This record gives sequence, structure tokens and C-alpha cells, in this order.
Amino acid sequence: MLTDLLGVVVAGMRTPEMRALLEVWEAPVGNCPVLGTALRTTPEESAYLEAVAACVLELDEGNKYAAGHPAAHVVFAALASACSARRPVTGKQLLTAVVAGYEVAARFGRATRRHPNWHTHGHWGATGAAAASALVMDCDTPQVAAAIDAATGLMHVTPWSTVLSGSFTRNLWMAGANTAGLHAARLAKGRLVTNTGQAQHSLGTIVGTLETATLAEGLGSTWLAAGGYLKQHASCSYTHAAVDIVQALRFSHPWQPQAVRQVRVTIHSLAEPLLGRHPANRLAAMFSLPFVVSNAVVNGSIDPSTMEPGSAAFLAAEEFSNRVEVEISERLDDELPGRRCTEVVVELEDGTILGLGQPNPIGDADHYPLNADQVRSKLGGLVGPETTEALWAWTELLAGVSSVSSAVVELGEVMARVHA
Repeated sequence: MLTDLLGVVVAGMRTPEMRALLEVWEAPVGNCPVLGTALRTTPEESAYLEAVAACVLELDEGNKYAAGHPAAHVVFAALASACSARRPVTGKQLLTAVVAGYEVAARFGRATRRHPNWHTHGHWGATGAAAASALVMDCDTPQVAAAIDAATGLMHVTPWSTVLSGSFTRNLWMAGANTAGLHAARLAKGRLVTNTGQAQHSLGTIVGTLETATLAEGLGSTWLAAGGYLKQHASCSYTHAAVDIVQALRFSHPWQPQAVRQVRVTIHSLAEPLLGRHPANRLAAMFSLPFVVSNAVVNGSIDPSTMEPGSAAFLAAEEFSNRVEVEISERLDDELPGRRCTEVVVELEDGTILGLGQPNPIGDADHYPLNADQVRSKLGGLVGPETTEALWAWTELLAGVSSVSSAVVELGEVMARVHA
């Protein structure tokens, strides 16, 4: 998961959108590298920018039980805490904090029933960032609890409308959650906050409802961190099973786009916000189910190149997209959250009907999870084999390092040599 996430960060830094942001981002000078760039800044600034890049391509890890992305909410706050600590933080301590923070975030995500206007980034995930940061800072148990609780008072307002319009604002929510968790841990370390139950008023009233009994359900025996998924497609995860199916049908019965009369998608209600059409930019495209399915029909893959606005692939997908119809099914909702079932029927001009159903996206822990070779292949296509192997070697050795801060600097130097 960590290797995948860091590779996705490097890929995100290469997008035109991130390059434009970095040109105007006046980051203070420091020693901490920003992965995928020549920039050196403070640990906190590096963590913020990396968190933005992590979600720009919609290729970062997710968790269906949390209905969101715990890892990208947690990892960068933990790294910032380790790199700014006054004493060396070992790799084992960092990884322990990341696992604990992931579990906290995922459990708050599972227990929070969001109002439909709220997107999943920027609020419950901050709890995991706080837990991880507090552990790195050697906080005691009451301080960790205080940090988790305080983070829910620092959350972002995250309307779905912002995402669907394609506003880049959305990509800062993840970064803001990492920062919120980091700041909450500092407040707890300074004994400026205690656990007063803010979560029930923020997550449990403003964002939606908080099922507190669910937070500790299966604690110690069931790890939500083991139930996540790695992404193959550069789009919202709710579109992924449909893309998998289109690719499978296309492989078994190759077609030319002009030979396809109609595509019908039946899907669960989680995808209901994604029914908009005619996206104007990358973010809006990644959250348009008709467009993503059209792209898969016409171009075969959903990757940074086919999702590049203005490209020939993007324009071809846009032209075809009116032939994609989507139906939200209560029948499929009965399978949530464990199964995000999706059905696709493709009708060809010659009358041939092709159809397939799938319980989860490929890459889910319960449905053909990606193995090491497949993760390598994914990252190799995104950032190249040399960068992939450099990241892989770094994460494999991370558990044994005596100083995360030094290891991060070394990684920056290795990456710089790879790109030279």
C-alpha cells in the first residue's frame, strides 16, 4: 500500500495541474524533499503538497468499509511528524503509527453516515492522521484520544458539488485533513485539549450521524486495514467495476467504437452523484460515470493520458458518452458495503448483446487483489521502472531504518538521481 501510494504521489506531481500549483506555491526552504520534484521544504509543507498530489489522479488506495481513502489521510501527517521530531523516529515506529492511524480513520469512516451533500475527503480521515501523529510524538493514551477528538473540530467543509464541478479545491481537502491531524496531535501533546466528545457534534451532527458502537466493533480481531483496495483506473472507485467489465467484454469480443449502439450500466446508489455528463476538466471527468465508461469503451483504459482534457482520447470519449445510460438499483444496494456490485450490458449495432456483472472492482481485497508484480506494473506505467524500483527498495527497507527523517532525505536524493 505504501509503495503504491508514494508512486501515485510522484505521478500526481507530473500532471499539468500540480506543475501549475507548484509554480505559484511559495514553499519555505527546508531539507525535506517533495517526492517527484526538485523542491526541498519543511516536513509539514512537503506532507501537504504530497497529499494534494496523492489524490489528483484518483489512483490512491481506498477502503470500501470506510467509503473513502484512509491511507492518504494518514501517511503524510505521520511522515511530517517523524521528520520534524526532536529525536530519531525509527521506521518500525512510523509503520506502527501508520497502521494504527489507518485503522482509526477507517473505523471513523465506517461509523460515519454522511449526509449526501458531503464528499468523503477532509473530515473523518483527520482522526487517523491525529492518531498516527500522536503516536509518533510519544503521546500517552489520553493524549492520543484527545488528538483524535480534536481533529474532528478541525475538519473541512467538503460539498459534493465542488467535486462534480471539477474545482481543484477538492484536492486540498485530503491535505487539510493531514494538517488537521498533525495540529490536533500537537495540541494534545501540549495538553491544550482533552477528549470532550467533539466527534459526536461534528461527524455525528454536521457531517451526518456517528454510530459510536461501530467504532470498536471487531477491534483487535478484524483489521479494516486488511480490507482495502488498490486502484487500476484513474477515476472515482465507484466507476471501477464498470470499467473492469467493459475491458473484459472488449477483450472477449473486440469492437470498434462505431459498432457499439448502447451501453447500459446498473449500479449501487453510492454512484448516484456521478451521473453528470460533459466534464470540462480532469477532476469532473473522473467523477462522471457515463464519461468514464465511455472512455473505457472507446479507448480501452482509464489512465492519465486518456483522462487528459483536450486530448484526442478525451474528445472521442466525450463524443460517445451520450450512448451510455446508467440506472441506480436498490437491489444492488442490498449488497453494500461488502460488495459494490455493478452490471454492464453492451449492445452492438449488429444486434449482439454482451453482459457481465461483478461484485467489486479488481484490486479489492475481496476481488483479485493486486499482487506485488501488478503494483510494480501499475507504477511502472505511471512513473517508469527506475522510479518504481527506487520506491520499492525504500519501502522494503523502511522497517529497519533508525531514522525516518534521514531515510526520507536519502529517498529524495535517490529520486533526484533517477530523474537526472
